[in-house]
Amino acid sequence: MTDSVTSTGARMPAFRRPRLPLSPWSLVAVITALVLALPVLVIFGHVFIPAGEVWEHLRQTVLADYVTNSLVLLVGVGIGVLLIGVPVAWLISMCEFPGRSVFQWALMLPLAMPAYIIAYTYTGMLDFSGPVQGLIRELTGLGYGEYWFPEIRSLGGAMVMLLLVLYPYVYLLSRAAFLEQSVCVLEVSRTLGAGPWEGFRRVALPLARPAIIAGLTLALMEVLADYGTVAYFGVSTFTTGIFRTWYGLGDPAAAAQLAAVLLSFVFVLILLERWSRAKARFHHTSRRYSTLPRYRLRGWKASGAFLACLLPVLFGFLIPTVQLAIWAFQTTDQWMNPRFAGLVFNTFWLAIAAAIIAVALALVLAYAQRMEGGRITHVAVRIAGMGYAVPGTVIAIGIMIPFAAFDNALDSFMRDTFGVSTGLLLSGTVFALLFAYAVRFLAVSLQTVEAGLGKIQPSMDDAARSLGLHPVKTLWRVHMPIMRGTLLTALLLVFVDVLKELPATLILRPFDFNTLAVRAFELAGDERLRESSSAALAIVLVGLVPVILLSTTIGRSRPGQGAPADEPAEDPGRRPRSRALAAPAGATMNPSADEAQDR
Repeated sequence: MTDSVTSTGARMPAFRRPRLPLSPWSLVAVITALVLALPVLVIFGHVFIPAGEVWEHLRQTVLADYVTNSLVLLVGVGIGVLLIGVPVAWLISMCEFPGRSVFQWALMLPLAMPAYIIAYTYTGMLDFSGPVQGLIRELTGLGYGEYWFPEIRSLGGAMVMLLLVLYPYVYLLSRAAFLEQSVCVLEVSRTLGAGPWEGFRRVALPLARPAIIAGLTLALMEVLADYGTVAYFGVSTFTTGIFRTWYGLGDPAAAAQLAAVLLSFVFVLILLERWSRAKARFHHTSRRYSTLPRYRLRGWKASGAFLACLLPVLFGFLIPTVQLAIWAFQTTDQWMNPRFAGLVFNTFWLAIAAAIIAVALALVLAYAQRMEGGRITHVAVRIAGMGYAVPGTVIAIGIMIPFAAFDNALDSFMRDTFGVSTGLLLSGTVFALLFAYAVRFLAVSLQTVEAGLGKIQPSMDDAARSLGLHPVKTLWRVHMPIMRGTLLTALLLVFVDVLKELPATLILRPFDFNTLAVRAFELAGDERLRESSSAALAIVLVGLVPVILLSTTIGRSRPGQGAPADEPAEDPGRRPRSRALAAPAGATMNPSADEAQDR
């Protein structure tokens, strides 16, 4: 600061504009984070409310069942997704066998199948009145109770349904980790005498451990968030307990306390995932990448690899989809009437609105972090994006309690003061539903938008500012046109997630407002499985779009490689040459030059 001098020679201090504690962008990020964190803060706030008679009743009767069943589901599904996801990811990444090019994207198809829909489908197929047991009775002549058949509506059945649709989380991240590994490391292990199995167990698997643990954590969080499957199978977990306490016992405080216990399970999973990697450091051992050498499998090994990849796709997607299609064609009156068109309209406009809101918030938060980059802004953005780890049931309860309190307080004030009832302005409205979707799925769009912004050089901002554009115009006229594909991807991902969301929609939807997910759940709950197939099949078909998008992205994810395809090694015993050894670090190889070098 420079001082000004008066005519008398006295030095006057210059005017200094007061400095705000937070910049406008940081302030926007902090306010947004606090608003989106409201449901979680409400739930945790109820931990300190004295437990009432309902909570004491829950603790003495069913709380132990909730904890036990939830833990058994976590352990069973966790083991199952690891046993399926990691081996098939290794086979697709490092081996060549018949059908590999199809399986590399087909193994992700179960992501399009919500767990509650696959549960309804297999129940209709495997129940006593279903075609499978009917065929058994017809072929054997046995009657009911005279033969053994596994009970699909059980804890074990719920476990199988969940792992069939959740293993792609582990497969996706494991495959991406295997593709990113340096071929130099694998070749060094082979020079030391390690075969394919030893190289996988002692080299590739430890290097991919962070990605595998991250995929496992995502799958387990989905297990805790599931409501449709466990409710339909009659398995008592935290999500079903929250619904019963909210609707059956009519005690919001006890439901919030159950939600707080469930939320603590989620945070424990996150902490365990962080702790498992806390003392370990995983670095790329080389900055040079080349085509991964594949082991060409023959004979029974090729057949075993084909079967290992086929079974998850067959039972996790193909069989239930074909069954849904058969039921849908048998009940054409369900999807050809105006009521079904209304369900489709409600679902699509709600998903589109939620996607636009989530992407707009993600764009503001990510740009605020780019502009400021301070610790406060970074923490605010991370808090705003934590909703994806929170089950939809917990978010819905955390929204309903403050919204209902506000509506009741405002209605009481208006009645006492003006004699007018305001009714429900927030709770039980589409606004509450859209707010829940924004909290739940902001992280999906935020990660996509952050990745897109990170690819834009800071010099673009400097150039725009030098031309007189302030930050908002720079975002609108420079960054958004460049990120058009990224923004459309984020919109699509949130759109499909909203389309499949069930528990938050069940709790927060307005009266007589249905979506495809709610309609499928209601019809299945009434044992009208055939009638529910049209809504379920529509959700599955729309969910295929981001699955195809993810497959394309991961296939092109290997550094230093211009195309996703790579050639297999001719023989597992032959040590393939690494073309990366002759290339500069980070260089993109010229295919024609490589072929000439090989020749």
